[in-house]
Amino acid sequence: MIFLVDHNLERHALILSGSISNQGWLDWLSIRFVTLEEMALSIKSDDRIVWQFAQSNQMILLTANRRMKGKNSLEQVLREENIPTSLPVITLGDADRFLKDSDYREACVNRLIEIMLYIENYMGASRVFIP
Repeated sequence: MIFLVDHNLERHALILSGSISNQGWLDWLSIRFVTLEEMALSIKSDDRIVWQFAQSNQMILLTANRRMKGKNSLEQVLREENIPTSLPVITLGDADRFLKDSDYREACVNRLIEIMLYIENYMGASRVFIP
């Protein structure tokens, strides 16, 4: 599974990737984190473009603060475009705490792995907060 990492979570994704690797999950799961820049998307791209790009490329969007209001806000896009076969958006509940609190970070990693293992249960769920 490929995670499209929102521009403000690049450091978080490196930590997630390291933790997933250290726990040996990469022997069992194919997980990769890619940035907006790697995908030639501007960090100023609106939420609709980012979500549509992620869906069309079978990526899970990993975010923490996409906009809540406006015609192209993530919430509006999910209301209008999410269907039962859409991949969920994974939202890190507290990005600052993730960096400071190892227990919280571990809970986020565990929840992310759970979602990966049972992705079929999360299809169409629109947004899933972790931990």
